[in-house]
Amino acid sequence: MPSSHPRRFLGRALPSLLVVPVVALSAAAYLFVSEGGQGGRLPVAQGSTGGTFHPIAGSFEADETALEDCGQDARCLEQAFGNLSFFQGPRRALVLFRERIEADPEIERNCHRIAHSIGAAALERFGGNVAATFARGSPTCVSGYYHGILDRAFLGVSSKRELRKAARGLCRAGLGRRRGFLDYQCRHGLGHGLMIQTGYDLPLVLSVCARLGTGWDHKACASGAFMENVDTRFGIRSPWLDDDDPTYPCKRVRARDRQSCFLRVSWRFLTSNGGDFSDAARRCRQLGRWETVCLRGLGRDAAEETRYALDEVLHRCALAATGEGNCLLGAARTIANASGMRGIRPATTLCRRAPPTAREDCFAGVGVVLGMLYPTNATRHAACARITVDHTAACTRAAIAEVDPSGRQAWG
Repeated sequence: MPSSHPRRFLGRALPSLLVVPVVALSAAAYLFVSEGGQGGRLPVAQGSTGGTFHPIAGSFEADETALEDCGQDARCLEQAFGNLSFFQGPRRALVLFRERIEADPEIERNCHRIAHSIGAAALERFGGNVAATFARGSPTCVSGYYHGILDRAFLGVSSKRELRKAARGLCRAGLGRRRGFLDYQCRHGLGHGLMIQTGYDLPLVLSVCARLGTGWDHKACASGAFMENVDTRFGIRSPWLDDDDPTYPCKRVRARDRQSCFLRVSWRFLTSNGGDFSDAARRCRQLGRWETVCLRGLGRDAAEETRYALDEVLHRCALAATGEGNCLLGAARTIANASGMRGIRPATTLCRRAPPTAREDCFAGVGVVLGMLYPTNATRHAACARITVDHTAACTRAAIAEVDPSGRQAWG
């Protein structure tokens, strides 16, 4: 059965498909090669306008653009909300942003990128102080505010040595509990920012992620890097994509990074098949040991592409057939992660409406986020018990596994 609303999916994919492909023929081997001298200059990104300091994103530059000037112009809306954040503060900007999301379909459709601009402008307002900027934000629209900060947090960095030093320090202070919700958003956003700063040098970025500290830190950072790799936002295409092989470069990266990479393969399947979820699920099931990871990624895609509309998420995950449980795990985790504590209720509603055979997996997906939101195993168990009686154990196991310092069972 074909998936519904393929045009909605293609609307998201089209900007990436229109840019000129830049596929590095020797990329497979390069993933295993040293990134070069310790003090070498950072590369300029393909498609950038020039310069080696933060070659793609640049710093936010305020101007006189106001919301009333924009109509349905997406770039104008990004600039206008950024201006509001810069001149009046991010809290004021985020309050108005949440109000406008409910009333304006164009703002709702483009909310993650707008939130990036609000965060980037706030970072400029607070003189590059990441902790101070994080403290004034919120996880509205999949934590775009936090990610926008990290996209632009490497200004002034011009060597690999400086890059590694900056990356290790950015998420250390002022962000609350280690392996908590804000700590995750920071390290995930760090992966985005490193990709942008280095001109999409994936091998270098993964080497930096691997040196951040624990396995959990590494995986959270790598997840942001692979997300940025497949869904770039600055008018370029990453060289680490191959239209003839949607799984590339997952089979070529080091073993420690393959889970984070395969978690994004479902989206590559969907961009190549016009948004057909049943076909993407079939292709996930052909990936052997990575089937489960791919199907969970497909659940994330189902949640994001339907704007968290529960009936449509359930329909898409049903297309996964025997993979329905893993699809719903990914969807529930994504819905909860989109808004932090406020996201737990809709994610729980999704799981209660899921087919009985898939509910345990679905509640485990909610548990992934509860693990980061609550500080102890006892409070994580209590939180799981409040949302489900029959599947408390599965929820609690996922919550505890998510925050294990090794990161072996973390979502990433």
